[in-house]
Amino acid sequence: MDRTTGIFVEGIGTAAATSGVLNQLQGRVFAFLYLQARPVPLEEIATALGQSKSHVSVNMRGLIEWHLVRRVPVPGSRKDHYEAATDFWRVMQEIMERRFRWTVRQVLATLLEAERASRDAGARGNAAFVAARLGALRAFFAAVDAGIGAFAQGEPLDPARLQNVVALVPPTARRR
Repeated sequence: MDRTTGIFVEGIGTAAATSGVLNQLQGRVFAFLYLQARPVPLEEIATALGQSKSHVSVNMRGLIEWHLVRRVPVPGSRKDHYEAATDFWRVMQEIMERRFRWTVRQVLATLLEAERASRDAGARGNAAFVAARLGALRAFFAAVDAGIGAFAQGEPLDPARLQNVVALVPPTARRR
C-alpha cells in the first residue's frame, strides 16, 4: 500500500472507531476501497490491511448493510469483488435515518411516557417544573426528528419548525 493510501486508511479507521456506526477495521476497509480504481477481491483487501480473509469478510457485511460498500460481479471471476460507495449524501441519509433517528425516537417515546406518568401522578411537589422540563426536551427532540427526517428524504428543513422549539431551560429554572 502506498503512503497516501496508508495515511488515509489509518485516519479513516481511527475516525470510524469513534463514530458509533462503524468499527476501526470497517473504516479501514472502506478507506482502502475508496482509493481503488477497480473492484477488489476479498483476498486482496485482507492482504493489504494485514487481516485474515474471514475477519475482513465478517466486517464487510456491516459495510454492505450501511451501503458503504457493494459487492460487484466481475466477468470471468467467481470471487466476490467489492467497491466503495461514492454517493455520500445517500450514505449519510441512510445512516441518519437508521442510526440516529431511531435513537431520537426512543427519547421521544420515553418523554411521552414520562409526561403521561407525571400527569397521572397529579400536582405533587415540583410537577410543574418537571412538566416544563419534559415538554421543552420533547419539543427539542421533535425538531431534531423533523430535521433528520427532512435530511433523510433529501428535503430542506423549514426554519419555521425550528423557531417553534421552546427554550430548553424553563424560566423558573434560570432563577437559581
